[in-house]
Amino acid sequence: MPQALAWPVCFERLTMKIRQTKSEDLPALKLVLDGTQLFPSEMLPDMIHGFLSDKDSKDIWLTCEKDGTPIGFTYTVPEQLTVGTWNMLSIAVLPSEQGSGVGGEIVKALEDQLRQLGHRILIVDTSGTDDFALTREFYRKNGYQQEACIRDFWDAGDDKIVFRKAL
Repeated sequence: MPQALAWPVCFERLTMKIRQTKSEDLPALKLVLDGTQLFPSEMLPDMIHGFLSDKDSKDIWLTCEKDGTPIGFTYTVPEQLTVGTWNMLSIAVLPSEQGSGVGGEIVKALEDQLRQLGHRILIVDTSGTDDFALTREFYRKNGYQQEACIRDFWDAGDDKIVFRKAL
């Protein structure tokens, strides 16, 4: 488990526990991915390998558990060639838990950690299609402002929408 960053490992909010992701979380997080179809769950082990095996990894993987079971996560990395800018590459919550505040709590815990480390900005990219309208609303509800739109980025007719929040 990476220990290079000097921030608390665990945040308790409501009845949930938000903490650094552990290798034991992978089976449950794969179920989260299968339920949300954010990306193929088979990609998860390779994506998180560096975080779990390199104590100097700067990546942040947070898992939210409820009653001891992981129900959501976020994956965030420092933006290269910037000072204090981070990019939340993914956030996912088990579909049965969506709308209950889990995603917002994960984002708040991430922002708190970044803020404590003196970082300045958190960005997130999403799709401009109708299928992602609720995702874009989630970011707005959590204080993010749309900063950019790159037309046809993901595919023809599928814009990249960039949200930003000052920490």
